Amino acid sequence: MLGKYIDNKNEAPIAVFDSGVGGISVLRALIAEMPNENYWYYGDSANAPYGTKTLEEVRKLTISHVDHFIESGAKAVVVACNTATSAAVRILRQKYPDVPIIGIEPALKPAVLSKKHPNVIVMATPMTLRQEKFHNLMERYMGMAHIIPLPCPGLMEYIENGNTQSEELLQFIAKLFEPFELQKLDAVVLGCTHYPFISREIQKVLGDKVMLFEGGPGTARETKRRICEAGLLNPGEKPGKIVFENSEKTDSKEMLCKKLLNL
Repeated sequence: MLGKYIDNKNEAPIAVFDSGVGGISVLRALIAEMPNENYWYYGDSANAPYGTKTLEEVRKLTISHVDHFIESGAKAVVVACNTATSAAVRILRQKYPDVPIIGIEPALKPAVLSKKHPNVIVMATPMTLRQEKFHNLMERYMGMAHIIPLPCPGLMEYIENGNTQSEELLQFIAKLFEPFELQKLDAVVLGCTHYPFISREIQKVLGDKVMLFEGGPGTARETKRRICEAGLLNPGEKPGKIVFENSEKTDSKEMLCKKLLNL
């Protein structure tokens, strides 16, 4: 991959990994933060969704992919998937202490701080919401807000199939929110990197008064901080290269990635 033939480690790519195309929302934020870096985006759509798999399955897949990125010369890895972060990032940091490995978590903090004691729903995959990492995060802010986890099995598949706006999608989202009094809702956390691509549809269902929060921009800032700290920032002044790979190995997935990135 990009980094394999680059002598200068600073010019090696940042690998961005997701269970599918959702991590493009994080890649978008990374490019806005660090436009001169080279990026290697890898989506594991052949094994998606991760959010309904077992912890062991997700951990094994994630570690295997990250091993490959680092062996191929990536200077840093962004695990742009909440489920994979929960399952494997701590183990990966122990395995590769000298490589910046950055995970993502639901943007609960800014949602909780958006007003005094808000009502906050966290949309995420069932596995993300089951993990200890999320429960620890929720406990940290429990006294400052009323926080409701909302598992959304089946939602990320719409984005994986390129369906980011349709009547069927709107109805699916509306059904998810059926049990809640929307007029009492203050904020919704998009706790899966796929969900920012359907934020307009979610907003249609919730109304304009409900604020939406995503984790991509915070992850991008943390990645820049870690890369600067490691002395690995690319000194180049030109926009970096972006390489897309997907385990499905289809042209349609690459086209979808580029569409979502607005290339």
